Amino acid sequence: RPNLMIKVPATPQGIPAIRQLIGAGINVNVTLMFSMAHYEAVAGAYIDGLRDLVAAGGDPRKVASVASFFVSRVDTAVDAQLEKLADETAAGLMGKTAVANSKIVYQRFKDLFHGPAFADLAAAGAPVQRLLWASTSTKNPAYSPTLYVDELIGPQTVSTIPPNTVETFRQSGTVANTLESDVPAAQNVLDSLARLHIDLGQVTEQLQDDGVTAFANSFTQLMETIAAKSSKF
Repeated sequence: RPNLMIKVPATPQGIPAIRQLIGAGINVNVTLMFSMAHYEAVAGAYIDGLRDLVAAGGDPRKVASVASFFVSRVDTAVDAQLEKLADETAAGLMGKTAVANSKIVYQRFKDLFHGPAFADLAAAGAPVQRLLWASTSTKNPAYSPTLYVDELIGPQTVSTIPPNTVETFRQSGTVANTLESDVPAAQNVLDSLARLHIDLGQVTEQLQDDGVTAFANSFTQLMETIAAKSSKF
């Protein structure tokens, strides 16, 4: 169907699939992105796929894609490492990595889709691949329940938010272009992690591996449930 959006993980195996699907004019929701490396590979696959589509005579205006970047899981994983350090600097970084990571990725989105790399496709009417913020419910009760909503509002983005978080945001959330604010501070958070020898790249690769395993297990359970129910008829 024209409005169908296929979910593909941002794994090394998924990147060529993304390009092929976009090149065939099929909409894609890229999932399980946690790092800049994941994002750049995904954005590149989308742009290359659009070029393949145009070369084949397709219409780039009719294809759409979102790049789902996971948020709260990054803080959960990094905070666990910060706690072990029992250091004042580390304590000051608690709960800041996920937002900082997302803000820096958004700057890269702007560079790619509002710069020369996408200019010819934009002129042909191709839509940008919007960043989508996933896993936006706060896992740590010490943090604001709308932390990952308040801090990640900006143009050409999508936010997937659980119903209870939506309701809380309606009551006390802040509406502002927060993605564009304090970008140098966001970069400083990431630089500080490196100085503490916390390897964000390693953390995010593990998160992606864990996510793929969880998705695969859920799919297996789904197919087993369908098989069990269908055998009764």
